[in-house]
Amino acid sequence: MDMVQFSPLSGGSRYDQYFSTEMAESVMDFHRTLPAYAPTPLSCLKGLASRLGLGGLYVKDESFRFGLNAFKGLGGSYALAQVLSRKTGSPVSGLHSIPAGTYTFVTATDGNHGRGVAWAARQLSQNAVVYMPAGSAQERLENIRAQGAHAEITEFYYDDTVRFAKSQAEKNGWILVQDTAWPGYEEIPLLIMQGYLTMGMEAVHQLQGTVPTHIFLQAGVGSMAAAIASFFCQQYAGQAPKIIIMEPESADCFYRTAKANDGCLHNAEGPMRSIMAGLCCGEPCTLAWDILEHHAGYFFACEDETAACGMRVLGNPMEGDPRIISGESGASTAGLIYELMSRLSLAGLRKALGLGRDSVVLCISTEGDTDRENYRRIVWDGAYSAV
Repeated sequence: MDMVQFSPLSGGSRYDQYFSTEMAESVMDFHRTLPAYAPTPLSCLKGLASRLGLGGLYVKDESFRFGLNAFKGLGGSYALAQVLSRKTGSPVSGLHSIPAGTYTFVTATDGNHGRGVAWAARQLSQNAVVYMPAGSAQERLENIRAQGAHAEITEFYYDDTVRFAKSQAEKNGWILVQDTAWPGYEEIPLLIMQGYLTMGMEAVHQLQGTVPTHIFLQAGVGSMAAAIASFFCQQYAGQAPKIIIMEPESADCFYRTAKANDGCLHNAEGPMRSIMAGLCCGEPCTLAWDILEHHAGYFFACEDETAACGMRVLGNPMEGDPRIISGESGASTAGLIYELMSRLSLAGLRKALGLGRDSVVLCISTEGDTDRENYRRIVWDGAYSAV
């Protein structure tokens, strides 16, 4: 693994206002109106923390979210409701009066985001079209189709699939609901990012006054990581946690951008082959970097074994700790924490991050076993190959 230590810009991001405690409470109030809503567990892994030499280790388990086995439904549901409310002038509470099939939402996804958008569109009786990059797992495709969406796997890598979805939206008059931003396309990604605030607010309540010293966040396009980083740094102003970002080695656009530190965004080049399919994004979200360059101090580019390690550790807990079924992307931060604290060769990185007996670490298992066959292959057989 490789790490770059970054000096965050002072003064906060211009987007922080959208991720305040007040906004998080408003977003959670919306999610509470959904029949399927329930807070996901925040697991305290006391046994693992003790073994690793940490003061505390907490994992937010998003495999329970809305029955979708991943967190993405939070962003999709909030964004779709807000978009429809603005288009029709109807209050969010009155959206079910919109005739079925009036609007079509389209997106590109590695799996979880598309499933969340399809589910949200179905709740509102509207249409969804979902495009997936080449190499996507058939199970993830079928999970999206099960939500009533038209879904297909394209011949493109992820970032070109996003461009294809954009072109189809323009051609057909559909509404593009993408969880990454670029110049001229920020409103909907911002709404999606705000939808993720419910995770953060739930965690604050569940921590019951405990303040994390370190928060490990995985980045694909970076939207979730940025939203959660901004929220927690404002929530705990004065004792803000250290924010650590991790990515796959082959899709390390934030690592590259932080390392260059030249005011420009840097894409990951070449094929993005990793078992962490949900993180295989080569172009960083512009909104996300604006936030992370003000709040994140450490960026990691990690090999697939880091994620596989996290899957095995969470799925085979210490006595007294709960078992967490976490997929390849979901377990990546837990795997990074385990390796940092257990490998002698990483003592220097451990020291640089200030990890030790006084550290309270928080991470998010963003997904469960969304590709069950691959989950078993990794956890049971210790065998895996990049997509």
